[in-house]
Amino acid sequence: MPNKMKIFTGNANPAIAQEICDYLGVPLGAAEVKQFSDGEISVEIGENVRGADVFVVQPTCTPVNDHLMELLIMIDALRRASARRITAVMPYYGYARQDRKVRPRVPITAKAVAEMLMVVGTRRVLCMDLHAGQIQGFFNIPVDHLYAAPIILKYIRDRFTDVVMVSPDAGGVERTRAFAKRLNAGLAIIDKRRERANECEAMRVIGDVAGKTAILLDDMVDTAGTLCGGAEILKKVGAKEVHACCSHGVLSGPAVERITKSCLKSLLVTNSIPLKEEVRKCEKITVLSVGSLLGEAIRRIHNEDSVSYLFV
Repeated sequence: MPNKMKIFTGNANPAIAQEICDYLGVPLGAAEVKQFSDGEISVEIGENVRGADVFVVQPTCTPVNDHLMELLIMIDALRRASARRITAVMPYYGYARQDRKVRPRVPITAKAVAEMLMVVGTRRVLCMDLHAGQIQGFFNIPVDHLYAAPIILKYIRDRFTDVVMVSPDAGGVERTRAFAKRLNAGLAIIDKRRERANECEAMRVIGDVAGKTAILLDDMVDTAGTLCGGAEILKKVGAKEVHACCSHGVLSGPAVERITKSCLKSLLVTNSIPLKEEVRKCEKITVLSVGSLLGEAIRRIHNEDSVSYLFV
């Protein structure tokens, strides 16, 4: 049993946990994660984990609070069952957008989540495409920050020519520039003004997109207001086609309807979080798996090998 790897999952995204297990050739750990009638979460680990190297795969996606509590309680249960090391595998880190004080008297919730994870016994975190890279510094434990870039870059290279990469806002310029460099493509930025949460007003395009295939790049798409507004402006200034890529397809509220009605030709997302049936039925949305990427990172962490070559 010592040094044996075990992988568990809550109810957030069991499909990707199973993909990871299939990649690694190990069975998914036995755990019962359910709710009492009043909503309290109950966890029972169904096998011996004493001395094991345990990975808990649980993106904290909607319903965010339920899935976060599942993760915290599972880690507490595993620690009390004498697991040697517990790694929280969070393909999607909920509350990541609340990473700093943007107004007086508001919390830094991403830091509070990090504190809770450490307190219950997490000894390592594996995450992917954090909304803000500085969240790694909120932890006093090792954080391995993966990127879906290799998968997305391959998708773009295989399907598009004469590309210009477009950042939907100033905050995403560094990410978009890295993609543009690897694709030997142009770079453009949409200057926008956000009036309130989940609403924005795109203003103008900085850069040349006329006659080219414009690809909007973001770390996540929530209500798709930014994305669809950006696509409309890119078409107005002469882009031949507009596509979009993101790591996390949150796609809440009117997102699918907006995407369907928009001038976007396609949207690429990964399966870091589970997608609703209406999302899977949308012809404009393509889903790529990051299961093998996460699986390889877990294998390397368990074997104490370098994970850096996966970082891009």
